[in-house]
Amino acid sequence: MPIRPLRILGLDPGLRFTGFGIIEADGNRLRHIADGVIGTDGDASVPERLRALDAALNRLLTDFMPDHAAVEETYVNRNATATLKLGYARGVVLLAPARAGVPVAEYGAKTVKRSVVGTGAAEKSQVALMVRRLLPGAAITRADAADALAVAICHAHHLATATRIPAA
Repeated sequence: MPIRPLRILGLDPGLRFTGFGIIEADGNRLRHIADGVIGTDGDASVPERLRALDAALNRLLTDFMPDHAAVEETYVNRNATATLKLGYARGVVLLAPARAGVPVAEYGAKTVKRSVVGTGAAEKSQVALMVRRLLPGAAITRADAADALAVAICHAHHLATATRIPAA
């Protein structure tokens, strides 16, 4: 009985824009399924924006039925209010797949960059370029979506390594 490729949902959380990327991993082969950005209304209240983010994530989870989700960890910046609001969005992004029974992994930005580009000090443009190379045919229009696809690719690499180590 053939094993179906793993479907991975990568997420780059943000209150204004949350990037998402969906790939399939079949061994070392990666295939682009979808990517995009979930935007919220900047004039709406924070609770209403979080509700909209949650609803959009639930639609993604229902439509694409991922086997795994991977979320980029948040960095703390100088603006405490912005960091706090980003934390709210990150909470929703972590909760939605977990509530749907999808295992969720978290990766720091340097880990994602190292996994996709080969160095943790890579620029965003380098990450986007490598994502396009690793996922031919992906027409990525926003940096948030490229970052989300990079998180999904990172998770695929970590899953592949985790399955090879016990086999050795």
